[in-house]
Amino acid sequence: MGNTTSSALSKEILDDLKLTTIFTETEICQWYENFQKQCPTGRITPEEFEQIYTRFFPESDAASYARHVFRSFDTNDDGTLDFKEYIIALHMTSTGKTTRKLEWAFSLFDVDKNGYISKTEVTEICQSIFKLIPKEEQSKLPEDENTPEKRANKLWAFFEKKDNERLAEGEFIKGVIENENAMRLIHYEPAKQ
Repeated sequence: MGNTTSSALSKEILDDLKLTTIFTETEICQWYENFQKQCPTGRITPEEFEQIYTRFFPESDAASYARHVFRSFDTNDDGTLDFKEYIIALHMTSTGKTTRKLEWAFSLFDVDKNGYISKTEVTEICQSIFKLIPKEEQSKLPEDENTPEKRANKLWAFFEKKDNERLAEGEFIKGVIENENAMRLIHYEPAKQ
């Protein structure tokens, strides 16, 4: 790295990120440099995060989904993401071990952060996911999941809960791991070109 400025990444955070993510030291440092350029304050606002996210989904309306992703990674609830929260967000949404990823998915669906998921929350996230799917892809979806509501109903059915019941984290993770379809429905993977 050579000339370390005061804004260099602390060794502590670096080591932590090397442990918790699959990224190399070089990658993390590279991202940190870009992060410093884009966010001189050292913090990302929901708007900035939305812009970053939209680049991943140029064909879609990613704004509401990005806001939910942002909320789920803003672990200290201060309305911004710091570098560490940001890298963990990148890691979790791009790779990440299944259980960790599902823990994250749970917090994504837990819109009011009360530790449980309701069917209403599932529907809200399904609406955001739907906006990520380009129109022409939406038209090719199976009959029982071609609207956000149908997608939410199909997903909720895997958990064998009544509409007014709620789902705890362990139940959510177990239900998704046991059902490949549930795994597919909790997020949107852009079709490989």
